[in-house]
Amino acid sequence: MLVTRWNPLEGSWLRQMHNLHEEMNRLFSRWNDWSGQSFDVATFPALNVWEEDDAFRVEAELPGLTMNDLEIYVTGQNQLAIKGERKVAPPQKAVQHRQERHFGKFVRALTLPSAIDPNKVDARLDNGVLTIVLPKHEGAKPRKIEVKA
Repeated sequence: MLVTRWNPLEGSWLRQMHNLHEEMNRLFSRWNDWSGQSFDVATFPALNVWEEDDAFRVEAELPGLTMNDLEIYVTGQNQLAIKGERKVAPPQKAVQHRQERHFGKFVRALTLPSAIDPNKVDARLDNGVLTIVLPKHEGAKPRKIEVKA
């Protein structure tokens, strides 16, 4: 009689789950090692978006950047894109031990819930916080309807 050791990873679905687990570990370990490369992470810059009666307000944290480092685009009827580049100048004769602040080119795009008026968009950068006010298109603004009796 042949005796073999039972391996729970022998089953095809268990092996696939194990392989998926290993691949996810490799993926996340690469995200933790930026190595000074440029980045294109969907979460940078961090954004807050509010909807008011007549406009949308977007805030982005961009410490160390100037308006010359940024490009803001409104495309279609309701899409906003923020592009830019954070440059770094490391000390000349220094050994880097840790880098948690990312640098390089980035793009952050989002779709707003309703149409905006691209001709009235206002963007300001103050103390590292970019504030963009995107007025709603006249057709997208709520209108009060008078009820007649």
